[in-house]
Parts: sequence; C-alpha cells; structure tokens
Amino acid sequence: MTKVKLKIFNTLTRQKEEVKPLEDNLVRIYSCGLTVYDYAHIGNLRKYIFDDLLRRTLLYFGYRVKQVMNITDVGHLTSDEDEGEDKIEVGARREKRSAWEIAKFYEKVFISDLKKLNILLPDEMPRATENIKEQIELIKILEEKGFTYKTSDGIYFDTSKLKDYGKLARLDLGGLKEGCRIEKNPEKKNLSDFALWKFSKKIGERQMEWHSPWGVGFPGWHLECSAMSVKFLGQPFEIHTGGVDHIAVHHTNEIAQSEAAEGKPLAKYWVHCEHLLENGHKMSKSAGHFIRLQDLEEKGFSPLDFRFLCLQAHYRSKLNFSWQALEGAREARRKINNIYNSAQKSGDISLKNFDKFLSDDLDTPKALAFVFENLASFGREEFEKIDSVLGILEKFKVKKADGLILVGEISKEVVDLAKERNLARLNKDFAKSDALRKKIEGLGFVVEDSKEGTKISPK
Repeated sequence: MTKVKLKIFNTLTRQKEEVKPLEDNLVRIYSCGLTVYDYAHIGNLRKYIFDDLLRRTLLYFGYRVKQVMNITDVGHLTSDEDEGEDKIEVGARREKRSAWEIAKFYEKVFISDLKKLNILLPDEMPRATENIKEQIELIKILEEKGFTYKTSDGIYFDTSKLKDYGKLARLDLGGLKEGCRIEKNPEKKNLSDFALWKFSKKIGERQMEWHSPWGVGFPGWHLECSAMSVKFLGQPFEIHTGGVDHIAVHHTNEIAQSEAAEGKPLAKYWVHCEHLLENGHKMSKSAGHFIRLQDLEEKGFSPLDFRFLCLQAHYRSKLNFSWQALEGAREARRKINNIYNSAQKSGDISLKNFDKFLSDDLDTPKALAFVFENLASFGREEFEKIDSVLGILEKFKVKKADGLILVGEISKEVVDLAKERNLARLNKDFAKSDALRKKIEGLGFVVEDSKEGTKISPK
C-alpha cells in the first residue's frame, strides 16, 4: 500500500485528482517520446525530467509503476497536423544518410541524454516502425466501425462521428478556421479530421513505407501512440503524459481514435508539462535555434545542473532559461551536494513536509525550499531519501594523502597548491598560506582545516 496519496492535475477534468490505480497498486504511464530526426533540445528534455519526477515520486510513495515511452521514427510530418514531409526523411536528406540511420543515431543520442540527466529509463521504449502491424489493425477496427474515409492522399478519421471529439482541449469545432487549426485540404470532410494512414506519393520515393489494405504508405503520427500504449499497457491505463503543445492536436487525436475503437477511455489522467522558454519564446528546431544538452556541457555545466533548474519551477509553469539562471542552479546544487558529502549518517528531521509538498501535484519549488531551510539538519539517510525523487546528488569519492582530504575530482594544480599551502603553514608563513587559500578558492574550491587534515572540496 502507498505511504502518501499523490494528487496530480488532470488536464481532462481541469482539477487536481488523487492517483487511484485501476488495479493492484500499479500505475501504468505512457509518456510521449522524441521524434528522432535531430538532437533533443533542452526544452524537450524538460518534459522528460518531469516524466522522471512523476515516476520517482510514485515509487517514493509506494506505488508500483510501469512506464512506456515511444520512439517516433516515422510518420511525424513537418506540420503537427497532416501536411508537409516526414521529419525523418527531411533529416536523412539534410545529413545525406538513410532515414533508418538518422533515426538510430538520434535515438542513441537521446538515450544518452536521458542517462546524463539521471532519468530512469522506461520499462519499454517501442519504435513506431516496429509496430506497423498493430497500427494497421487499429485502422481496420475504426474502418469497421465507420469512423474512416479515403481521400487521394490517405485514410482519415471522421471527427464528426465522435460526439465528444476535442474534449481534452475544449476545442470549439464550430469556430475553427480553415488553415488555422488544420492546414487546407479540400478533400477532408471536416477541418478537424486527421490522417490515420498516408499514401506514398510515388511508390519507392520514400525510404520508409509499408503495404496496407488501403495502399502503400506510412502511419499518421497520432496512430502509433494509440496502438503502442494499448499493446504494452492495456486500455484504459492510468496516466498519459506529454508537453502542453500535445493537448490540442496529438493527444486530442489519440483519445479520439482509441476511444472510438474500444468504446472506453484510453487513460484516466492526462498530465502535461509546460514549455521551457528562452528570452520569452518556445525553443524550436524548425526555427533553427535551440540549445542541446551538449551545449551546456561544453560551457562547463553538469546535466544535473539543468535538472535542478527544471525542478526549481513547477512543471505546470513556464520556465525561462538563461545562462545566469543555470549558474544559480549550479551553485545551489553544489551547496546541497557538498553538505550531503560531509553529512553524518543520519540527521534529526522529519520529511513530512517534503512529502506534503511533493504529494500536492509535484510541488518541487516548495519541496526544494524545505530542503534549503533544513540543510543543517539532514543526515546522509535523509539526503538519499529526498534524492530518490530529485535525482540531483553526486556521491564524491574521498581520498586521503599527504595531510589532504580530497573530496571529488580535484585537479593536480589544486592538489599541488594545497600541498604548498600546508608546507607554508608548517613553516608558519601565514601570509603565503592565506594567499594560497585565496588562489584555491578562486579556482572554485573550499578549503577547510581540521585535526584530520586539510579538506579540499568543490564549492
């Protein structure tokens, strides 16, 4: 049984709701994954940090969890609706490699980014290209139930046949303007109709295409999530996550096709993470300017500094990225980390308030404020409990040699300065000792003298 009940904001009902597993204390989560045609930018990665926070919190409170995250390696067009080219094919042309090579390469980089951010990998990471059969079977069911029609460019879902279409986004279907919500397509019966299967314009022209009962082509982007979530989690399952940009189109269409096919809800709770902004604007690959995790590392930041920055804001609040904010996050995380590495085994504090803030829709800003207010009271056991959720700490190796206690990776330059300082202290040359202390501190380290030796640790 769970220790504490978690409440999350359900986009479907527009209110906070207690997470109640459908069976046996197991929470099944489907998280929309990356379209692997380019590097993930840090705006994408904020969403996966949120997914990880949700999973870790559920585990912390005693729920069992099964998480599935898809890899979109076909079918996501340059428009989030049904127009333009497949992003994977565009990426292949850009880099003069095959579509399959592009997808595999960027999937590998994406998984590496997740690991660097201390994100627990999902239990399953199915690829769209490996589940074409399941997607075709879903279209067949929808066809049999009268929800589809054929145009010259594909098989479409008829949204007029579903009474509550658009309920997630509260769409005003009567107010939709042509070319606004959906790009112009004169063959579509309704502006909100969406593609289930797109035909290849010319057979063999695309690198990724398959035979289907309706013609050679490829699945629509929305179809894969419906087919794979049900394959691996069943229907209904507990939680579906994504970014807020998924609400109006992608998740709205997932709900439509899944619920039309099975006559029951796809997921019980729909939970969405807000955008990461830069200078007030959403990061966008299509705009040609975005920041990768590697860019942060090249400037000397740890991926965990970015993770900490994201946790400082509530997942349902926009977060504006700046290098200054990241520097502040680095300093704050280092402070927590250094105290953790110096702490006694156990402290004298209850984590009741930490649990209370976390259980209220993952309120990490308040949870972190509680941590900072009580740093001196935490022992390593308390730090490790909270870090099972936050995932921000690094356990430093401690080396003792030549009167020095070295915490973490200390460069030879700093070690040599520390040894020179100890010699100056031994010779009672306190002016030189003070000068060397300032030099070491200027390089980003803390110097502490004790009976056991001189301790050098990162700030």
